[in-house]
Amino acid sequence: MADDQVQVAEPPTDAATPAQSVTFTDNRTGQSKPLEVTEGTVRAMELRQFKTDEEDFGLMTYDPAYLNTASCRSAITYIDGDKGILQHRGYSIEDLCEHSSYLEVAYLLIHGELPTADQLAQWTHEVTMHTFVHENLKVFVQGFRYDAHPMGMLLATVGALSTFYPDSKNIDDPEERRMAAIRLIAKMPTLAGFAYRHTQGMPYVYPDNDLDYAGNFLGMLFKMTELKYEPDPRLAKALDTLFILHADHEQNCSTAAVRAVGSSQVDPYSAVAAGVAALYGPLHGGANESVLRMLARIEKIENVPDFLKGVKDGNERLMGFGHRVYKNYDPRARIIKKHVDEVLEVTGSAENPLLDIAVELEKRALDDDYFTSRKLYPNVDFYSGLIYEALQIPRAMFTVMFAIPRTSGWIAQWLEMLDDPETKIARPRQIYTGHRDRDFLAGRAEVGR
Repeated sequence: MADDQVQVAEPPTDAATPAQSVTFTDNRTGQSKPLEVTEGTVRAMELRQFKTDEEDFGLMTYDPAYLNTASCRSAITYIDGDKGILQHRGYSIEDLCEHSSYLEVAYLLIHGELPTADQLAQWTHEVTMHTFVHENLKVFVQGFRYDAHPMGMLLATVGALSTFYPDSKNIDDPEERRMAAIRLIAKMPTLAGFAYRHTQGMPYVYPDNDLDYAGNFLGMLFKMTELKYEPDPRLAKALDTLFILHADHEQNCSTAAVRAVGSSQVDPYSAVAAGVAALYGPLHGGANESVLRMLARIEKIENVPDFLKGVKDGNERLMGFGHRVYKNYDPRARIIKKHVDEVLEVTGSAENPLLDIAVELEKRALDDDYFTSRKLYPNVDFYSGLIYEALQIPRAMFTVMFAIPRTSGWIAQWLEMLDDPETKIARPRQIYTGHRDRDFLAGRAEVGR
């Protein structure tokens, strides 16, 4: 082994060495110490004690994209990607979708326990009573260009909420925290509805407090001249289920952004706006749109075999399959698939050719060892876009549909971060690769000045 290498050895059986440990040996200096293993992790700061001399900063870990770094301890969402398990506060996603509403799940994420009947009624009432936004926000939305992307409008308006609730910067005040959670969950559908209507050149629709959460949002999207919008309960249920499925998903890109920005002790609206910005990216929130484009390009069922051959040859990309965390069938995809047929039946799209292509594509891929051996199974994005499209929601709105329910997860994670005694302002290290100690005048001479 080269002199500048280090190795992690099996812990010796010495009684003084903790059983739950690994022994780290620095071959540069010969220093060897046991590092305690807690919950399958070693604290990165423990490596700082390994130095070549007193002026040495100490060892760091290099982990681009945090592929093997735990940035926090959390009790909100548990994922076992190998087994396809997703649980919120210990409850399976299957049970929550079967027996709960989105607002009940939001309460669970934020408060840690399922609500009693009275608690749920009070929680639902408070969210419902805070769905309206200040009229100035409507004027703000009207200032965007007619072709502005709805996610860009949502990003701006969520951030703007901090100016309407300046006391929210008092993040140590329990009541301010509670009200921020309620306001964000309540107002996100309203802001999303305004963004959608703006893109359509249509008058904005105010919330209807007689409707449930999902039905109210459908009304803000699609109400026309009728005095009272009555959503089809099957569509409202399917949308509510989608909201549950998207409520939280552990330390993904947008949640990590909320925690990182929130660690500066900024107000919760600004922290959540950071989550919206992260979700705006096509690698995070826009995957279901990519699935629809892929299905449209395949065009018909007969072309599926050639398309999959193109994937194997490296000429095509299989969208909606595989996941950074799941190495099995995404449990959310199974649940969404159950609702696709019902939604298409209600919306009159039962003959949707994209659904037929999707079903055939899934069947052939799961029968092919090439894909299963690589643990490429359908994820949540594979079918969700089909439901949104059946609801006649434009593809530009798909990421907005994601942001609405994820707000409850962002808030839950933000609250948990604030109560964590180990929370410090996020400040990753870097490995500097640039120039050092350059001569300024010599540099000018080199460029001919």
